[in-house]
Amino acid sequence: MASAQQSKPPPSNEPQQPRQASGFRHPSNRKTIYDRNLNRSRTAELSRASFAYLFGEMVSYAQKRVSGIQDLEKRLNVQGYSLGLRLLDLLLYREPPRSAQRPTRILALLQLITTTLWKHLFARPADALERSKDKEDEYMISDNDPLVNQYISVPKEMNQLNCAAYVAGIVEGVCDGTGFMARVTAHGVGTEMWPGKTVFLIKFEPEVLEREGFLEKGK
Repeated sequence: MASAQQSKPPPSNEPQQPRQASGFRHPSNRKTIYDRNLNRSRTAELSRASFAYLFGEMVSYAQKRVSGIQDLEKRLNVQGYSLGLRLLDLLLYREPPRSAQRPTRILALLQLITTTLWKHLFARPADALERSKDKEDEYMISDNDPLVNQYISVPKEMNQLNCAAYVAGIVEGVCDGTGFMARVTAHGVGTEMWPGKTVFLIKFEPEVLEREGFLEKGK
């Protein structure tokens, strides 16, 4: 018996849709955020309403996953740390070629933080920079009215919470990224004129001071 041959279906005239490759999706112009010029948006400002909403949601998300104020501030610090590492590269990239160098001295680092970094984040420099009179490894940056605390409503039972721990994490990331290992913490020192005043305490590791001493002698 002859076997029956299956007839092939007639070719379709409808255009076939191309299969989407797995992985990252690209816009129609084939450009992503990584193709943008980093200097083009250097003067752009973020809406405060957008920042307030996003930061408030971030604090709320972290609060649901911790058991106390210290844990919450630690989580905010960790979140800011990774941002500080990335901001360092961005800020140095945007500097003029002659000055686009990582600081090698403590004072140069602190000037980068209190001016360039603060202006990038808050459109103004920090209010004060001081060195501890008792401990040579401690420096203090003062901000009379931190932006991160302006839109956060803290309940009475958490009145010791300072959301500026997020900024402290950013500063710590910049310090570590430049090779100045340090621990940065935020402390509320409100006054009658500035109830939200915060001091960022920077405590450098012993090896940082040792290196600073060698550089001082080599002048």
